Order: sequence, then structure tokens, then C-alpha cells
Amino acid sequence: MKPAKIAVICIAALAAVGLALVVRAMGSSSERPTAPATAAVETRPMAKVLVAARDLEPGRRLVDADLSWKDWPVDELNPLFITDGPPPPAPAPKVEGAAAENAAVEGAKPGAGESATVARAMKAVAKLNTPGAKSDYIGAVVREPILAGEPLVGRKIVRAGDSGYMAASLAPGMRAMAIRVSVETAAGGFILPGDRVDVLMTREVKTNSGDGGGTKFSSATVMRNVKVLAIDQSTRAAENELAVVGATATLEVSGRDAEVLALARSEGDLSLALRSYADTAGPSGHVPGAVRQAGGSAAGAGRVVRIHREGQTETVTVP
Repeated sequence: MKPAKIAVICIAALAAVGLALVVRAMGSSSERPTAPATAAVETRPMAKVLVAARDLEPGRRLVDADLSWKDWPVDELNPLFITDGPPPPAPAPKVEGAAAENAAVEGAKPGAGESATVARAMKAVAKLNTPGAKSDYIGAVVREPILAGEPLVGRKIVRAGDSGYMAASLAPGMRAMAIRVSVETAAGGFILPGDRVDVLMTREVKTNSGDGGGTKFSSATVMRNVKVLAIDQSTRAAENELAVVGATATLEVSGRDAEVLALARSEGDLSLALRSYADTAGPSGHVPGAVRQAGGSAAGAGRVVRIHREGQTETVTVP
């Protein structure tokens, strides 16, 4: 056989072998199962966290519309957040590959160390955080600015009974001042925190009329439409409580009114007169010249300026 024919036969044989290998490779790849296009999405456990429903400024007293519950990933919970109960446990992290083989060799379950750490962390969260109903925080006072959607934490709000509540609940520029009261001088105990009252002063005045003079009693309203902040140390009346009997009443007054009230307290006996809820829109503060009328003092005296603004009249005393 000629060498040329031998070369052609060899080339044809090699080509046949190559074609067979290509066909075999294509067949094996078509039989291989196709991997899913998308991986399954794992669900993260969530907890309910109390957040601000709107921007809250310092001094604001919280109402129901200011707060809302928001879903929050359990693995991102801060121990200071307020939740509606103990959060669900976080899932144990998966360990794959060499780490799983090493754990199996050592006789431990994959991810045992990590799951124990997560369990301890979640136990600390449940212990340190303060679960409760939203109603538990209604009436609290904002101490620091809180943005909408921001979780509430204890250091930014002050609840009734907490230290600093009185200072946080005062309106800007106002003062808290206490006076002695009794059942007789506090409308029979029917004055509750949050009510509006007038403060009356009664004192004994000496006269020079008649034989060698004598005494008489004079009374005048020295403060009007003043808010009651607390009776004794109670800043909120208990549910269904109709009366509170206490020894002191704390009133919300301005700096100038505090001076007038202090002078009136030293010159006579003070009584509180309860105002109707329908009669709380008028001017508030000391009555100009009232202390002079009752005791001859110049406190409260001065020029009276009436400011008319948007249909309302405000009385301001200029010293």
C-alpha cells in the first residue's frame, strides 16, 4: 500500500475518534440536571418594636397617634428597644464545607457554638428590654428629639413616676411650685392632676376704725386658670378615681407668677377653686394688683397690656 493511502487512513481514524469524543461529551452534559435559577429565600424571624409614628420634639406628651409597632429583624434587635413581648429565637447559622466536616469529626453538631452564642444574646435581649403594651407609654413625656420610625428607648422618654418626669412635663418657660392644701381648701379633694384652678388668698387685716381699731378678713383671687401638675407626689389620678386627698398641690406657673404666689403664700391662707373644663380657655396667671388689694403689697401691680390675637385676648402685666 502506498504511503499516501496510509496517511489518509490514519487521519480519517483520528478524526473519527475525535468526533466520538465530542459526541460523548455533549451527551453527558445534556444528562446533567440543571441547577435552579434562583435560590430559596430564607425567612428572617421578626419582632414587633415600638417606634415613633412622627417626629417628636422634647416636652411633647405622647398620645396614641404618636406611636406604632414596626416589624424588626430579631438578629438586629437592640436590648434597649421596646417590644410587645419576648422576641422569637433566631435560627442557628448553617455551617458548610470544611467547617461542617471538622465539627462532625469532633463529635459536635454543625453550628453548635454559633447557635449557643445567638441563644445567649437573645436571652439578654429578652431580659434587658422592656416589653409591654403601647398604652403603657401613653402620657409619657419626650426628653430628647425622636425621628419618625425611630425605635423608642428609655433614655429619650420619661414616664409618670420616673425621676425627671416633672421637669420634662413642664412647658417651656414655666415653673412648678407647691402650696399646702387640705380637704377644705382643695374643693373637697375633687381637684385632680391636670385640672385648672384659681388660687384665692385670705388674710387678716388690721383696721384703725372704732375704739382702738380691730381686725377684719379680706379675700382676693391672686392666680387664675392655673394648671395642677400633681397632688402630693401623684401626677396622674388612678383609673376611676374621683377624688384625691393630699397635703400639697403642685401648680404650673411662670417665673413672675411664682414670685406673686410665694408672696401671697407668706401673707395669708391659700385655697384652690376648681374651674370647669368649659372655662379653661381664658387668660392664665396672676391677677394684677390682687396681692395689693388683699395685703397692701405691691406684688402683682403694674401696667396691664391686653393683646388681641386671632380672636383671643391675652393679658400681660408690665412691671
